[in-house]
Amino acid sequence: MRKRQQPHIDAPPPAPGHLRPSTCCLCWCGCCKCPWNEDRVERTERQTKMDSIEATEEQPPMLEEVISWARSFEKMMHSPEGRNVFSEFLRSEYSEENLLFWLACEGLKEETNRTAVDEKARIIYEDYVSILSPKEVSLDSRVREGIHQSLAEPSSGMYEDAQLQIYTLMHRDSFPRFLNSSFYRELVDSKRSSCLDT
Repeated sequence: MRKRQQPHIDAPPPAPGHLRPSTCCLCWCGCCKCPWNEDRVERTERQTKMDSIEATEEQPPMLEEVISWARSFEKMMHSPEGRNVFSEFLRSEYSEENLLFWLACEGLKEETNRTAVDEKARIIYEDYVSILSPKEVSLDSRVREGIHQSLAEPSSGMYEDAQLQIYTLMHRDSFPRFLNSSFYRELVDSKRSSCLDT
């Protein structure tokens, strides 16, 4: 006696507004080794790594790191908490515009969109370079002339010389005073206290 053949039943179509499983166009199970599926897995792994890096960066610095800022201005400038405390100190000295200018230049250097570069370069000029700005930073005439020439065709690196000049000024002038200030001492003391409490 012949066995009756079972009819092939397709999976029901997805409900409206419901997305198909993330697979390639040839299968539904997601087990295939097609380039599309491998790319998707790689993207997910890369995003997971980035999330863990960002979570690490958001953790407040430990006592050792805060103490190490006294030996390295660069290290302090790369720490979000370090920049925040330094910014408070600069505000007390009415020179916060130096750090704000440096940060704006860092943002410009990361920009790749042509229109955004033009816009950000113009804003930086109006906010920190123009003699009409209340937040004007102190730049020498050679650097100012270079910026004026670059304004005709702005680029993401057009403020590099000016940024270096302001960075050097903060390092040599403001940073030593910051290390002797109550802002830094109180931060070190609070980190020390939290170490003793744990």
